[in-house]
Amino acid sequence: MKISVLVLDGVFDSGLASVLDVFQTANELRGELPQPPPRWELTCVSPQAGSCRGGDGGDGGGGGATVRTAAGHAVAVRRPEEADPPELLIVPGVAHKQPGPLVDWLAAPERRADRELVERTHAGGTELAAACTGTFLLADAGVLNGLPATTSWWLSPLFRQRYPAVALDESSMLTRAAGITTAGAALAHLDLALALVRDRSPALADLAARYLVVDSRPSQASYAIPEHLARTDPTVAAFERWVREHLDQPLRIADAARTLATSERTLQRALDRVLGISPLRFAQRIRLEQAAHLLRTTDLPIETVARRVGYENATTLATLLRDRLGTTAGRLRREVGG
Repeated sequence: MKISVLVLDGVFDSGLASVLDVFQTANELRGELPQPPPRWELTCVSPQAGSCRGGDGGDGGGGGATVRTAAGHAVAVRRPEEADPPELLIVPGVAHKQPGPLVDWLAAPERRADRELVERTHAGGTELAAACTGTFLLADAGVLNGLPATTSWWLSPLFRQRYPAVALDESSMLTRAAGITTAGAALAHLDLALALVRDRSPALADLAARYLVVDSRPSQASYAIPEHLARTDPTVAAFERWVREHLDQPLRIADAARTLATSERTLQRALDRVLGISPLRFAQRIRLEQAAHLLRTTDLPIETVARRVGYENATTLATLLRDRLGTTAGRLRREVGG
């Protein structure tokens, strides 16, 4: 299978390396299977390759053209038209972690050629995949409109504001629809690459994951920091503080709205605008975050933990841990105990 990896200026080093390493590992382990899938052939490409400064060349290079990563490393690239037509185009994320620099990067003149490449590739029927901030480029190109997608969890308010036509689910580690795969933050590049290997051979993907020591991580929810997301809106921030002050009490949205001098409808709209979820679901995030913290750092029985975060019994908490965070109380405690 021929794959083009779009290497953008300032690419996130470990994200790019994760993608390349997973496919290299899969290629090296193919011989372990009785009927291995064909090899993956990866080429690093960039529309800016013609204007890049010459480097040392190497595999994937076109006349020694290179692109600089966020850490300053040179990556040999070819212009897209110089590479074989790909069956898949992968867009790793760039290293901008804050909304301001990311917006500036998206507005740079160089992005026009990158967006056109994504649009042209998608129109030709080629599969697309992106992780972390790379998903913003796909959304900017319009190929995610009407489709489910995910991105870096802390950038979800910006993503939702810029691309209202995209069905964003920032809690998912991976989303797939209409030949497009998106993955969450930073090291979700590993999940992305393994999912793409799994499309050709589930057995090989599992073998590669074992060699790379990568566990299944179906959700970003357990990594998200609710108060970080809440800071982007004063109403949401106030509601977040109210929930934390009433963690061990029954959740009454009407009481919260009254205390915040707003209406339930306004509160709902604020949560939906910023996070795309209901006040109840946001409160659940906070309670589960605190429950996970208590399970990792104390020996309190799960029944006690459940009551401290507002649930009447341990069964309810265990169900929510499984359904919302993809984990269990025992697993959270083993994370600390080793």
